[in-house]
Amino acid sequence: MYEDRIVIDAAVRHGKPIINGTRIPLEIIVGSLAGGMEIEEIVKEYDLQKEDVLAALA
Repeated sequence: MYEDRIVIDAAVRHGKPIINGTRIPLEIIVGSLAGGMEIEEIVKEYDLQKEDVLAALA
């Protein structure tokens, strides 16, 4: 369901998984959640959609 939101490209961020259309790696999103940020805060901070954050968790 969320596969179209995550991209792995060796030419972008050294092949780390990122949110499609951005250069934001999933590790930043997951780390932000682990650090106590709420999903809504991450959406605003990184200009993402809620579904992008949920895809990072999936």
